[in-house]
Amino acid sequence: MTLQHRWRRPAVMAAATLAALSLSSGVASAGQDGWGAPTPGSDGAGDSYYPQDGNGGYDVADYDLKVSYAPDTHQLTGLQTISARATQSLSSFDLDLTGLTVDSVKVNGRTAEFSRTGDHELVIKPSRPLYRGQQFQAVIAYHGVPAPIEDPSLGANGWQFAKSGGAFVAGEPKSATTWYPVNDTPRDKATFHLAITVPDEWGVIANGREAGSHKTANGTTHVWAESTPIAPYMTTVAIDKWTFDRQQRQDGTPIVSAFAPGTPDATKQAEAKLPEILDFLESKFGKYPVDAAGGIFLAEPIGFSLETLSRPIYSGRAGNVDTIVHENAHQWYGDTVAVDHWKDVCLNECFASYAEWLWSQAKDGVDLDAQYLNKVKTASTAFWNGKLYDMGPGNEFTYVYSKGPLALHALSKFMGQAAFDRVLKTWNGLNHNGNASMQEFQHYAEQVSHKNLQGFFDAWIYGSGKPADQYLYPGGLKPTA
Repeated sequence: MTLQHRWRRPAVMAAATLAALSLSSGVASAGQDGWGAPTPGSDGAGDSYYPQDGNGGYDVADYDLKVSYAPDTHQLTGLQTISARATQSLSSFDLDLTGLTVDSVKVNGRTAEFSRTGDHELVIKPSRPLYRGQQFQAVIAYHGVPAPIEDPSLGANGWQFAKSGGAFVAGEPKSATTWYPVNDTPRDKATFHLAITVPDEWGVIANGREAGSHKTANGTTHVWAESTPIAPYMTTVAIDKWTFDRQQRQDGTPIVSAFAPGTPDATKQAEAKLPEILDFLESKFGKYPVDAAGGIFLAEPIGFSLETLSRPIYSGRAGNVDTIVHENAHQWYGDTVAVDHWKDVCLNECFASYAEWLWSQAKDGVDLDAQYLNKVKTASTAFWNGKLYDMGPGNEFTYVYSKGPLALHALSKFMGQAAFDRVLKTWNGLNHNGNASMQEFQHYAEQVSHKNLQGFFDAWIYGSGKPADQYLYPGGLKPTA
């Protein structure tokens, strides 16, 4: 994310065993077999900041979403098919859905009971229990007029309406619940397939690769497929009278970018640099980790741009090269390696912000040492007291953009440039399509550098206040007079 204001899974059981468990006639026998009596899955994933977001008891493999949207009435009609695996024996399980009306639910082809609780819980009770390890499908039919979630810092998040009459989806830490039922936690990534029908005059862009379009009685259905497992808040769709630009990387990776009417030529010229930007980021962070690329350039001046997987979405007039570098750096740091908990968000934003520094050094000849020393010299007490770890809910997107890159530049000097470069380039490969914590990053940096980095991380990352000189001016950095 760029602010504009200021800015493993366990092995699946054999099919025969799953079938036997699904036909088990009683809770007692399930318990005797070691699978446990079916109980409700938790109604939250347990993040310390957003404990009710996400759910427990199952692991989603794929979302197959079919949606019809009428721009004139804002009416959305959806059919969501979720392929998942029970991680405990379940008598019921929850999905997250904000607003919208659920019409029916089926689990493994059988009608299931459902109810709504809280502001986003959809509680589903299958007609037969689901046993631990069992694969299952849940099909949810729903409809309504989507409404965004209002965030006091970032404004509207989720499904939003464009002045043109179109719509788009963007938001962090939550947005997916405003337009489809989902397990809304970064810890449960899944592949994402979308078929969306809109009137013929409207264009559509979403995550992943274009998988064709076809005429229907109600307009045109546009199909997109994201085969890289994706955290729910990184899914998007955008509907407008787009101008599309299609190109590809040298390795054949498709690049599809969409520009809303009125997009300045300068923005289009900046996005034209995307192949060069991806090549540069690949040289720093390792192989590009996603199967597609591009960008979505809105007319609306929303409060942020966002690293929606494979295809970042940009606030109106915000498509400059630095922002494009930042959001695409997230494909390595934040997307294919996502946070373990939201308190780890520096692993997303500190690194994407530092990517801008690395770009300016390589392309504009910026002296990063001099830039660092100047920022240290002019930093305020409030700046030094800003936290980069466990900063509290609602404060995630603050000092990670400004203090974060300073911390990483100091780390490069403290652990040694060669070791730091190796960590940057191998971190994604080690954690690809997974989640990671700041402590895991620290331990990996210690392994590579053969140094104890606890003091440095305490001074810069886990604590607050101005670091001691040994951590502020490491590796030959000299304070300015």
